[in-house]
Amino acid sequence: MRLFEAMIDANHRAVAGDPSAGLRPADFASELPIVALTCLDVRLNPLLPEVLGVPEDQFIWLRNAGNIITDPLGSTVRSLALACAVEGGQEIAIIGHTDCPMGQTTALALLDQFRSLGVERHQLPPNLNEFFGLFGSERANVIKAADIVRQSPLIGPKIPVHGLLVDIETGQVDWLVNGYQTLDSAAPRPSPALADPGQPLDALKPLANLEIGGLKFPEEKIGETLVQAGDWLAAKVQEWEAKLTPPEAPAPPAAAAPVVSATYEAWRREKERLQRAAPPKIPTPPPIPPKLRFHKKAR
Repeated sequence: MRLFEAMIDANHRAVAGDPSAGLRPADFASELPIVALTCLDVRLNPLLPEVLGVPEDQFIWLRNAGNIITDPLGSTVRSLALACAVEGGQEIAIIGHTDCPMGQTTALALLDQFRSLGVERHQLPPNLNEFFGLFGSERANVIKAADIVRQSPLIGPKIPVHGLLVDIETGQVDWLVNGYQTLDSAAPRPSPALADPGQPLDALKPLANLEIGGLKFPEEKIGETLVQAGDWLAAKVQEWEAKLTPPEAPAPPAAAAPVVSATYEAWRREKERLQRAAPPKIPTPPPIPPKLRFHKKAR
């Protein structure tokens, strides 16, 4: 049983009233300390070490309002990464709790609270929900934060990232994100070709009895091979020359004799005959202009 499996088991047995429920941290020394991000709520100060069953000195605590994470490369994830790399943290836990004031805060209520502190709207970021990470569900907030941490390139693939939700009234801890499962699903799987290391050697076993001296090659005389190759090449050259010779152009077809309609010929001959038989035309005399005569009146 691993550390968080034993931790959740002991917590649930204690909440159910089992007096023997408990955890021996010495059995999990290789999985300690735990890097824990939790909320600023002061009610968690005495509660968390008790319900988790791990001494407080085995935690590396990080706290912010609502245990909110919005950026995989932000300052909170940077601190989690340094806690693992520098302080020796072995596992990461995002620990939320019920009845969180941040989960009950709306953007309008937050504006009023800032205004009472002398901070006006124009001094705040445009999107308050995104900037402050406001949420309506403590469970969804823990799952989202654990996913952002798991996807961050700053967190090594060997570090489990868990998500826990503590009931502030009963002390029961719900394991929302099992970091061991996500770690196992992200681990690379061996290639099927390498599953059996002896498989490549088995493929070479038929060659173990191979004798080089027993190999036989066709016996051919070098001169005969060259003559055959020369004959083949000469035949190919003749074939290529025949293909490259352009074919003779076909003779143009003879011009067809003009066909004259017999009806047209008869009409032309009749026209010429009539023209010869017609009398010559008599020229028309020019027109005679009228003569104007003026009569004098008798006096």
